[in-house]
This record gives sequence, structure tokens and C-alpha cells, in this order.
Amino acid sequence: MTGLGRTSLSLFGMIGVVAAVLASATIWLVLTDPVTVANSVNEGDVSPLVREIASAVYEALKGLLKYL
Repeated sequence: MTGLGRTSLSLFGMIGVVAAVLASATIWLVLTDPVTVANSVNEGDVSPLVREIASAVYEALKGLLKYL
């Protein structure tokens, strides 16, 4: 496989991992804090939603690193 092929597979793999993490954090947020999600959708303001998703990802990574 050429260098370009490996790079593109690696890039698509990383994009897939990031998309999966964001999707799982969004689902987790919908299940654990539906009021924030509903208010963000209703008002059209995504900053509280993004803040909560970032917090959920941070807490998950912190717990994972603590475990390791």
C-alpha cells in the first residue's frame, strides 16, 4: 500500500473515532440531561450543548486515564 493510501485510511479512521465519540457523548447527554438538550434545540443556542458534550468527553477521558 502506498503512503497516500495509508495516510487516507489513517485520516478516515481518526475522523470515524472522533465522530463515534461525539455521537456517544451526545446520546449520553440526551439520556442524562434532557433539559439542557431541549433548551438548546428550542432556543437555537448550541453553546450550552457543546459545553456539556465537552464536559462529558473530558470526564470520560479523565476516568479512563485514572483507570489506566
